[in-house]
Amino acid sequence: MNENDMLAQQFEAHRTHLRAVAYRMLGSIGEAEDAVQESWLRLSRTDAGTVENLGGWLTTVVARVCLNMLQSRRSRREDPLDAAVPDPIVTRADGSDPEHEAVLADSVGLALLVVLGTLTPAERLAFVLHDMFAVPFEDIAPIVERTPAAARQLASRARRRLQGAPVPDTDPVRQRAVVDAFLAAARSGDFDALVAVLDPDVVLRADTGALPAGASTMVRGSETVAGRVLGFARLARFAHPALVNGAAGVVAISDGQLLSVMGVTIRRGKIVEIDILADRERLAGLLVENLD
Repeated sequence: MNENDMLAQQFEAHRTHLRAVAYRMLGSIGEAEDAVQESWLRLSRTDAGTVENLGGWLTTVVARVCLNMLQSRRSRREDPLDAAVPDPIVTRADGSDPEHEAVLADSVGLALLVVLGTLTPAERLAFVLHDMFAVPFEDIAPIVERTPAAARQLASRARRRLQGAPVPDTDPVRQRAVVDAFLAAARSGDFDALVAVLDPDVVLRADTGALPAGASTMVRGSETVAGRVLGFARLARFAHPALVNGAAGVVAISDGQLLSVMGVTIRRGKIVEIDILADRERLAGLLVENLD
């Protein structure tokens, strides 16, 4: 085995961790893969013999790449992505996929990713690296070009923003029961039954591809959301149960083609958030098992 093969082997040992960092930073599977690939290119151009802690070095590099991506993304829009549907990670409801689970790790729900998307790039980096991956602020500070104390403040501000994210029910049986009741109501067109499983302040986000890239529609309130869901009722007959970011969700598949992915956040037995991705271009880039 030559030196380059050894370096590639060492990099592969860190790939899953780097993908997990990048996914939390970007909320996009494709961009996360791009960031990881860029970290490999930078490593291949570096004298690896001078790197004392390869894992730490790669984490720093992929974080810098992600920060640049977030800053570029933000500069292309005048408004923050308050209503953006992140890329979901979909697995079978009755099984598991080790690769997907490794990326999700402790199950990063879509609701959390949505709120992460409202943070500034520096806040998101500081929170993700420190609170999710235990990177010291002394190592985060150079990436965001601030002092360790200032980096700590970035993470603190992020934490305060994240207090608004709903804390979901974690019992998978209860989750599935609520989602099944939701589907039954949608299939039968039962407006009242839909309202009954929705929290009064439920939020629905949907990316159908009709808006500019990175934008989604958002509606709020149980009756308004129920009416909007009935507009998607035609997809209900193609629905299959699935795990979406580790929680009970739904995919719509027809003739082997993925039509949509729906992730839900359930709290106290009611659906508080619904995230629907039906943009064909984005769907094509998802990590999805054969669910049909």
